[in-house]
Amino acid sequence: MVAKEFVVAIELGSSKMTGIAGQKNLDGSVTVLAVVKEDSSQFIRKGVVYNIDKTAQCLQNIVKKLEIQLKTQVRQVYVGVGGQSIRGVRNVVTKDLPAGTIVTDTLIDQLFDANRNANYPDQEILDTAVQEYKVDSQYQQDPVGIQCTRLEGNYLNILQRKAFYKNFNKCFEAAGIPIAEILNAPLALADAVLTEAERRSGCTLIDIGSDTTTVSVYTKNVLRHLAVIPLGGINITKDIATLQMEESDAEKMKLKYASAYTDNNEIDNNLKYPIDQDRQVEARRFVEIVEGRLEEIVENAWYQVPSEYYDKLLGGIILTGGGSNLKNIERAFQNHTRIDKIRVAKAPVHAVNGGGDEIKAKTGMMNTVLGLLMKGDVNCAGGPIDPRGDLFGQSKPSIVAENNDQRPARKPGEVPAGVVLSEQEKLKAEEEARQKAEDEARKKAEEERKLKEEQERQRRENSRWNKFKKNIVNFGKTIMGPEEE
Repeated sequence: MVAKEFVVAIELGSSKMTGIAGQKNLDGSVTVLAVVKEDSSQFIRKGVVYNIDKTAQCLQNIVKKLEIQLKTQVRQVYVGVGGQSIRGVRNVVTKDLPAGTIVTDTLIDQLFDANRNANYPDQEILDTAVQEYKVDSQYQQDPVGIQCTRLEGNYLNILQRKAFYKNFNKCFEAAGIPIAEILNAPLALADAVLTEAERRSGCTLIDIGSDTTTVSVYTKNVLRHLAVIPLGGINITKDIATLQMEESDAEKMKLKYASAYTDNNEIDNNLKYPIDQDRQVEARRFVEIVEGRLEEIVENAWYQVPSEYYDKLLGGIILTGGGSNLKNIERAFQNHTRIDKIRVAKAPVHAVNGGGDEIKAKTGMMNTVLGLLMKGDVNCAGGPIDPRGDLFGQSKPSIVAENNDQRPARKPGEVPAGVVLSEQEKLKAEEEARQKAEDEARKKAEEERKLKEEQERQRRENSRWNKFKKNIVNFGKTIMGPEEE
């Protein structure tokens, strides 16, 4: 059966690149139609593309395999950005207003535009989370309609390295794969695994991946902080490998024996774990290695949470990602953070149907790509595959056209939270901003010219009038002559 409508999402992970196709149902659930994974450890590190050609080839392989399973061309894809290339930075923009000014949508847009124009060396704004507004001395989530003399906008700007964004786009251009939309992966993940109550009451989402761990802090339904640390499950594997074994064997031992926390009284000093048929490692030594690195990950992740939110995390800590599968992971975080409420999100909050064993396993490793899939709202299906023709020889939409027939280019203020401007939209926004600045400069110069002309005209008129007035007075004096007594 050929699927005529579906959404395709791709996650560029540090160990695996994952492509997924599915359909969104009216009840909020998702039906997965196809899943494809490719090894990416040789060209993506800590979520950053290091080899454009190999990444492009992998992307082509992903799409080709999806098309074979779907028996339909993939017309465009949703893709997430994350990893060590992004971080959150706070910014404040203020505007003094005349007395009696009422806040309007236009004023809010002006503050937002001013924030988006903030300059960060070698970095650019990927996304912006509005925190709140300060109206005179009061904080408000929606200040429109309130009278004030000073308006302050508080923002969390999600930054990315400019070089990363260029390489990212080059990969898809080289692969010939159109992008429907670029999504902020941590926000898509949060939307997939956090409950409304957790986001509202305050929580910290910690995604322990292969190369990186991403920390997102939420209160009152707003993203307050976002940070990525260069530590993940692979660091534990590499530490185990120092016991004179291959990383592949170390990974197997980690999955089989590793625990995030083991009570000292429960460690058998005589127990040994087999590395292979000829070698063994003492259980205590193994535990020390695993817990030592895991403790470093926990400490660094918790350090990223601003202290001002320690007492505001009523929703607790939510763990996800491959690293969250370690035995006793909740206990390890409780011991260090003193937060008792810990939940491991092994699957999205909405039901996911189909997808085979990998989806049904619910290990938390598919949560990000499922979150990207759930954010998609444009049909990615093309025409049916011609079994007689070459898959990539058939006509494909142009990369440049992107999704212009689906949705007009948007300005920064029109982009939903968690969605990144496309290259075309960025260029158009920059051109419009440049044109607007030139128009305003011309308008100001014209107003100044007219003001000078008016001032000069009034000066001349005043000069002529004063001279005329003086002559009239003198003439009057002559006519009247001296007053008679």
